[in-house]
Amino acid sequence: MQGFRPAADGGFALKNGRFYEFCKRAAEHPADRYVFVIDEINRGNLSKIFGELMLLIEADKRGPDWQVPLPYTEGRDKFYVPDNLYLLGLMNTADRSLAVVDYALRRRFAFFDLVPQFGSAKFAAHLTNNGFSKSMIELVRGRLGALNQVIEDDTTNLGPGFTIGHSFFCSRKDELLSQEQWYRGIIETEVVPLLKEYWFDSQSRVDDWRDRLLAGV
Repeated sequence: MQGFRPAADGGFALKNGRFYEFCKRAAEHPADRYVFVIDEINRGNLSKIFGELMLLIEADKRGPDWQVPLPYTEGRDKFYVPDNLYLLGLMNTADRSLAVVDYALRRRFAFFDLVPQFGSAKFAAHLTNNGFSKSMIELVRGRLGALNQVIEDDTTNLGPGFTIGHSFFCSRKDELLSQEQWYRGIIETEVVPLLKEYWFDSQSRVDDWRDRLLAGV
């Protein structure tokens, strides 16, 4: 929002934050829609960051009628969140720091789960456009789908929030690599290390799934 930051003269100067500037820009163009994306929203102490301003992100507390003075400007500057601004927060439910998202913040957001899209037509089209064969697409879908089912069913230690996302397989392939080399590289350097974290107490299970994912490739 706002805060004092080190200045070039060695002292401190009051500077506006990104959310403050974004709200001002949205207020200047009320006919347009503005979306403010906060990635890893659960990483910060949002109650401390927003403070009393948390009230203003509620849907029925938008606009100049709800403007409030900011603490560092001694009442000279008043702030409000315009009703054409939308807040989009992203978080990974497998992240243990999710617990710090308090109920005051939860009440002000609607929640949607984003699940792996290995079976989607868009994912297949993306791989096809990058030169991958239909057989490779089916291999990725089948093997990662089977792995994700095991992870999802393990509700004691893991669960749906720990499934492997399709984004691992959305990067462009190096022209010098075959599609098999591309696939092996992702499995060995990204997926298997993650499985080692998941099943740190069962190396045999990790080895078994590594062999199953790489069989015949």
